[in-house]
Amino acid sequence: MRLLSNLLKRFVRTGTLRVIDAAGGEHVFGDGAPAPRAVMRVHDPALYRRLALNPELHAGEAYMAGTLTFEDGTGVGDLMSLFGENRAGLAGHASQRVLRRVWRAARRWQQANPVGVAARHARHHYDVPVEIYRLFLDEGLNYSCAFFRDPAHDTLEAAQEEKLRRIAAKLALRPGMRVAEIGCGWGSLAIHLARAGAHVTAINVSPAQLAVARARAAAAGLADRIDFREVDYRVLDGRYDRVVSVGMMEHVGIGHYDEYFARVRDLLTPDGWAMIHCIGRMTPPGTTGPFIRKHIFPGGYTPALSEVFAATERQGLWVADMEVLRRHYEYTLQHWRDRFAARRQEAVAIAGEPFARMWEYYLAAVQIGFRNGSNMVFQILLSTRNDAVPIVRDYMYAPATPDAVPPPASPDRVTAAA
Repeated sequence: MRLLSNLLKRFVRTGTLRVIDAAGGEHVFGDGAPAPRAVMRVHDPALYRRLALNPELHAGEAYMAGTLTFEDGTGVGDLMSLFGENRAGLAGHASQRVLRRVWRAARRWQQANPVGVAARHARHHYDVPVEIYRLFLDEGLNYSCAFFRDPAHDTLEAAQEEKLRRIAAKLALRPGMRVAEIGCGWGSLAIHLARAGAHVTAINVSPAQLAVARARAAAAGLADRIDFREVDYRVLDGRYDRVVSVGMMEHVGIGHYDEYFARVRDLLTPDGWAMIHCIGRMTPPGTTGPFIRKHIFPGGYTPALSEVFAATERQGLWVADMEVLRRHYEYTLQHWRDRFAARRQEAVAIAGEPFARMWEYYLAAVQIGFRNGSNMVFQILLSTRNDAVPIVRDYMYAPATPDAVPPPASPDRVTAAA
């Protein structure tokens, strides 16, 4: 316990952490403030050393196994809130600095996603029974950041529908346009774009997701307007008026950004553009946390903007527009956590208690990354020409009729557009 106590004394400066050890002894860390506060019990003495050496991995695994539990009404969310307020103290500890240097040295290996391996990594997460996802997602099965106009009152369904509407508006669709969607999830965006008149080629490497997406498109009467394909993005060919990718770039990995943006570039018609929606970080390049990397998103990484823009520069792409959504994913995750908690026993019946604990830990950890950490979501518009995307955003707010959607802003229209 001495090694763990040394770490926790340096780690917890704000709030209160009470640890009940395996022998029933109590240890209190922090400044005594009533919040953030967590009370955790360690049931296995072997955890002391593991938690001291790699707390971000072993706390989650111990919670999954039931050898670390929470008392006095606190839970894993309270531990995450405490961590969020004190993350600098943990990162500054000598043992954690060494660990982070090791992770950074290995990150290209950790994020290696060649064809085949990328599919295996994706299926680890997305081939979880869809019944699990139905417990906490909206009816459209949107598994990415929603857009909240009023976080206090918007329902999750309304916020996800608004996200889809804004993406379609950024694409400035006209009937008959050909759209490629890289990473289609369970088909919600493809269905939305097809309803707007587009012909959509939607790709995914998860057969379980594709089966649901095809069934949903058929039920919506849109099967003839959406071509769902089980292929890697590097294999997709053809030319498209628009390319869209939501929540997929997080699975690419830093060693593959040039492949990814080169494929986006080569799929576009000369006057087309792409819309990429991805989780990023406002800090310099880093690594993926060990629990998330091992149990949730193997091969995954949320990039720094410097890594993204360096790759678009190398591939000759214009970043014609960029928008940063800072708190929207925090609000989205709160809805997901509330819904999962309300139906937790159903999750246990489907996948077992360790899985339910893993999912709780995952959702709470990710939410803290958006509340107190460096995570955000960015949306960028990419084109090969500097006049493909309209030069002002007003086109997004035009009435949703074909005649109201402006064509690209060519040089002879600049004065009028301005």
